[in-house]
Amino acid sequence: MADELELLRRANPVPVEGPHYGDGPLDHTAERHLDRLLRERPPAPRRRTRLAWSLAATAVVAALVSALLLTGQTTAPAVAAPRPLVVLADSAPLPLQRLAERAAQAASAGSPALRKGTHVQSWSLGMSEDKPPITLPEERVVRWNADDSHTEIVVATDPRHPGRPVLVEGGGEPRVVDDGHVLSRRTYPPSWSDAPPESPPPHDAVGLSAYLAETVRPYLSDHSEPLTTPELLDATETLLDHWTLGARESAALARLLADAEGLRPVGRVTDRLGRGGQAYVYETAGARRMLIMDPATGAVLGLETTFTTAEPEYGVKAGDVVSYSAWMR
Repeated sequence: MADELELLRRANPVPVEGPHYGDGPLDHTAERHLDRLLRERPPAPRRRTRLAWSLAATAVVAALVSALLLTGQTTAPAVAAPRPLVVLADSAPLPLQRLAERAAQAASAGSPALRKGTHVQSWSLGMSEDKPPITLPEERVVRWNADDSHTEIVVATDPRHPGRPVLVEGGGEPRVVDDGHVLSRRTYPPSWSDAPPESPPPHDAVGLSAYLAETVRPYLSDHSEPLTTPELLDATETLLDHWTLGARESAALARLLADAEGLRPVGRVTDRLGRGGQAYVYETAGARRMLIMDPATGAVLGLETTFTTAEPEYGVKAGDVVSYSAWMR
């Protein structure tokens, strides 16, 4: 548990104690740590967490903290829902068209390369049918092998509170586990699917648009219809949960995002892994989606969804975070 988390952190290009603007590829030492972490132990059953559009965890948190105090554990768990990211004061918004141009320039160097698999830190709302929802932080690493099999490890950890116990959901009941507790570890057999998102994404905007359309509209035979902005954001999240994009793929995606209707620049933010990025916001009825992108390379760093209107029947307030994902190399 703790040893495995340490391996995961050593493999992280932006550790808590390290520089906060790195997002480059893993070095050889980090790759060895990840290989050891992913291969050493047998698979474990995967628990699937249900997501819900509501937030009412205050009573659960209070009860758990009280239980911890009564049992002698005095370190409070990392259970607090993350606050929405805040745009830095006096920061100048960077137009997406300009960012797409920078991404194209960065892609001319030819690196980094596309890699199948992902490394993502997420915060999401989980709930059962009869319990208040809770915010669940976890880190997931998926690595593919030469024979097209792949290994996935999911760890309960919140980089905002290193070393503190983490609240998770198990069997419908919230419980507290140690930081670094392995929620699941599983190796999947070879897969040779040639359908998106399993097949490699194209590195041109036209091809990538059709690829993403097939990702979110698999039931249609014609994928030439332009994606709506919500569809594009959904497809981007799915893509990054399967692939670590190379420079050319990031440039193609930045071009598509630059042409998306209603995605407006708002300024600079510091994401939940300490990285600096440019934020772009798309608002729909009751919700705001914020896309965080690397201002130099155009790579997508994160995606946050928050409520913009209160839903008292669900215990939801305006500004509550529904979900957040931060992708790493």
